[in-house]
Amino acid sequence: MTALTAARAPAEERRRARRARRHRRATRWSPYAFIAPFFLFFAAFGLFPLLYTGWASLHRVELTDPTHMEWAGLHNYSRLWDDEFFWNALRNTFTIGVISTVPQLLMALGLAHLLNYRLRGSMFFRVAILTPYATSVAAATLVFVLLFGRDYGMVNWALGLLGFDGIDWQNGTWTSQLAVSTIVIWRWTGYNALIYLAAMQAVPGDLYESAALDGASRRQQFRHVTIPSLRPTILFTVVVSTIGATQLFGEPLLFNGSAGATGGADHQYQTLGLYLYEQGWVNLHLGRASAIAWTMFLILLLIGAVNWLIGRRLRKSR
Repeated sequence: MTALTAARAPAEERRRARRARRHRRATRWSPYAFIAPFFLFFAAFGLFPLLYTGWASLHRVELTDPTHMEWAGLHNYSRLWDDEFFWNALRNTFTIGVISTVPQLLMALGLAHLLNYRLRGSMFFRVAILTPYATSVAAATLVFVLLFGRDYGMVNWALGLLGFDGIDWQNGTWTSQLAVSTIVIWRWTGYNALIYLAAMQAVPGDLYESAALDGASRRQQFRHVTIPSLRPTILFTVVVSTIGATQLFGEPLLFNGSAGATGGADHQYQTLGLYLYEQGWVNLHLGRASAIAWTMFLILLLIGAVNWLIGRRLRKSR
């Protein structure tokens, strides 16, 4: 019996050693296995389309025959430099981005400040301000098209009550851009307000108590305590909103159904996203559309670099 037990001991030790090695391998590699699906999907639906678009931007290729490519080098990019419609779309994207982003973030900051205090039904208000974000772009835009209608829109009806003439919102340059910006403001203000609210609730209460002991009013506390504490969050929302404005597509496309791709009869509110869509899916010039897409990507990289530099300066100033 003793000899049999002694013979079994090495086998049992080998099994334990194998189990220990499997456990170490599982502990080491299982995190990579958990995140592998993301990278597989990103490679298939993110990285590959990005690289293919970059390759297509260097060729003359039509959507009707995407497999036939003729080398063009940087010709598609040089065309953009002399294309007045590209510069018009870039200018419209910038103006709509400013008109929509600045009021949106200011309103979000004010709403977050109000919700940061103890209010009755505060949970209801938090859910309510997030409702526009949960609404589909198509539904929201179609409702605003009715509101900004020239003949029977509610906005012109309200202006008439105040003694003003009706405005042709869709065909004017500034009026159409203001109307499109209003849709963006309505959809994203609540989302940014909740981001600000979460950041405000992370501010230590000792700072407010110290400011109150020094005689600071609520307005002064908001200016000298809340705002400085929210600088990284404000920078984040500015960058994200700027990226969203650069990619703006759904709202201007649906704002005028008959001339959505061109951004109005005179391209008065055509954004870069709409210009890309017009070149690729209306004019069928896939190579030009790819060049526009990569130009937008480079603009976003520039925005990200500016964000990194500003964030680095803010961290050093602390």
